[in-house]
Amino acid sequence: MPSVNIVNGKQIVVEHLDPTQRVARFLAKPFRQMQNHQELIQAVLRRELKARFQGSVGGWFWAVVAPLVAIAVYTFAFTTNLQLPLADTLGGHRVAYALFIFSGIVVFNFFSEMAYRSPMLLHEYAHYIRQTIFPSDMLAVIAMLRATAYTIISVGVMLLFQLLVTGHLHWTALLIPIIFPPLMAFLVGMAWFLCAVGAFTRDAGYLMINIVPLFMFATPVFYPHDSLASPFNLLIYANALTGYIEVTRDIVLLGRLPDPLVYGWILLTSVTTFYFGYWFFDRYRNVIVDVL
Repeated sequence: MPSVNIVNGKQIVVEHLDPTQRVARFLAKPFRQMQNHQELIQAVLRRELKARFQGSVGGWFWAVVAPLVAIAVYTFAFTTNLQLPLADTLGGHRVAYALFIFSGIVVFNFFSEMAYRSPMLLHEYAHYIRQTIFPSDMLAVIAMLRATAYTIISVGVMLLFQLLVTGHLHWTALLIPIIFPPLMAFLVGMAWFLCAVGAFTRDAGYLMINIVPLFMFATPVFYPHDSLASPFNLLIYANALTGYIEVTRDIVLLGRLPDPLVYGWILLTSVTTFYFGYWFFDRYRNVIVDVL
């Protein structure tokens, strides 16, 4: 039952919740925030998407050109004179190795865009946060949705290229939507954490600039995880992106269902990162306004 306390002549209702109720409220809080501010999220997202190519003649054409150029370069590079044992694994098609790399790049670029932008995200909107009652925690959600839009375009290019090269798509490509919810949750959780850290020190942004390019080589973008010697073929799953890349390749390139253990692992890391990131951001929410 709630109680009423009198503070400075004002009545304040205090709710007394048991631990289970507190946990349930915390778990639901980020989703209630998204629901309560969905119109604001849509408005800011539309503005960001529109501003991305503002002033350019090509507009959204450039969002399609970038992945097309990337996959064309990979195809040219890896269908020349390079010795690629992996081509045999992919059905003997050397062009398939370009798709193999591109599928990893799609996931990694999704991650890198969020990693680069998140530490400075609150600084971009510092004026609104200081001057208005702006839901600062929703900025990470908006940034994630913006990055998702470009990732979907890249996935579309990948599927189109595979269809043109091989003449068919595996039916398992229909399962691509199962990748996005956990990946989006993982990245928004990471963004909440980096936003909070970046509000206190701009060093977080410089750290990401230096770490993310190196992190690509610790991620199985250019090689399959099972090409690593034991125990590194298992330890590499400590890198959460490994699971997302492997699942993507399984259902798109290899036409097989993802390993249940791998998919279960990415669900676990996704939920953990999502709620840890939100807990960390929410813990310092009021302090962030003062340090911006």
